Amino acid sequence: MAIKVVYETHSITVDNEVGVATGWLPGELSERGRERAAELGVRRRGVDVVYCSDLRRVVETVEVAFGGGKSGKGGKEVRLDARLRECDYGSYNGRPVSEVAALRRRHIDTPWPGGQSYRQVVAATAAFLDDLREEWQGATVLVVSHSANRWALQHLLDGTPLEDLVDAPFEWRPGWEYEVA
Repeated sequence: MAIKVVYETHSITVDNEVGVATGWLPGELSERGRERAAELGVRRRGVDVVYCSDLRRVVETVEVAFGGGKSGKGGKEVRLDARLRECDYGSYNGRPVSEVAALRRRHIDTPWPGGQSYRQVVAATAAFLDDLREEWQGATVLVVSHSANRWALQHLLDGTPLEDLVDAPFEWRPGWEYEVA
């Protein structure tokens, strides 16, 4: 049986609103972000389990959406997974989005100085999907994470080249759905 993976990005952060690429820094939700996180909880209450990045802005999104602790509102099991972290921009963590975006294509295979490459994010996401296949056949799994992980899913499950994904502008929407066999 296939797994239905529902992917949502973390909610809007203070850094998002001022144009900062947070990377592996914690970040925090803005007021508008907390409102959107609450909407996420309503929109996705029917999932079987929630997996999320362990970076603070994602954990905060899930806490607002589903409650704190290992089992949130409605008994949703929440599992933090470091493999779902944003790409580590190394010395570029916390720099302006415009600066980071202009350099993304260079770091598909070459790690950011002191950080990682997008291909390394793909490898971590692939390992995460392998584990889902072992445990969650026939289930609906919500993944709350970052843009680099969405690109990894699109690359792994839809075959979209990373070169196309890293240059595309971010357009928020209320989730993406994938079938994982």
